[in-house]
Amino acid sequence: MSQIFQSAYWGLVDFIGFFTRKWAFFRSKAVDMSSPKVAEVKNIIGSGKVVIFSKTYCPYCKLAKEVFDKIKEKYTTVELDLRDDGEEIQGILGEITGARTVPRVFVNGKFVGGGSDVKSLYEKGELQTLVAA
Repeated sequence: MSQIFQSAYWGLVDFIGFFTRKWAFFRSKAVDMSSPKVAEVKNIIGSGKVVIFSKTYCPYCKLAKEVFDKIKEKYTTVELDLRDDGEEIQGILGEITGARTVPRVFVNGKFVGGGSDVKSLYEKGELQTLVAA
């Protein structure tokens, strides 16, 4: 019995170690903030009144887009899951905004938050003011 338990225990330890290494690989990549890709991301952020960095399957991304549709404000969408450099861009956005989650929403070049933040700003009437500026 104890040999079965010991075997299961070490199997679990191996799995956790593997998962931790893989997770760290995706999350701890250093971002060179002087790279051309950073300049490209900053250029995209400044290219439109509203820019949404999104993923096609993300419900919070859909929420953010629906809010802008509701106020009839056009937006530029960058669908990270459809781009070969999406993971790199997401890392850069993490450095710029302090989080890697999507959506990352910018209005007039200023980061305003994610889907819930956009909805809250809309409900308080503040989003319309930001967009009108």
